[in-house]
Amino acid sequence: MIKRVNLGSLKDLGEGEKRSLEAADTQVLVCRVRGKLYAVEDLCSHAANALCPGRLSGYMITCPVHSARFDVRTGSHQGPPAFTGIRSFPVEESSAGAVVEIASTTPAQTSFDPHMNR
Repeated sequence: MIKRVNLGSLKDLGEGEKRSLEAADTQVLVCRVRGKLYAVEDLCSHAANALCPGRLSGYMITCPVHSARFDVRTGSHQGPPAFTGIRSFPVEESSAGAVVEIASTTPAQTSFDPHMNR
């Protein structure tokens, strides 16, 4: 099931800035890079910590805890210490506000157990 959530106007979110917002019981990190909005889950897959306090450099958000890096366009991780990516969400910006689409998750999409299948 997909929920479309209007986050309100984000026109004040400047280039290279980010903001954490709640949408459909999910903390979403919205970033503006090269004039476009991108949305990912505001939760590091390695440290289970908020990414918003981290550094955004181009399309990469760096976790402030152990420096895991994620691409805000796709949620893919860029190497250790993270071994899995984070969820990314389609987001559209219009005069009515920014709308993000949040899909329901399954445990396999949101958790990683490095000891599984040993």
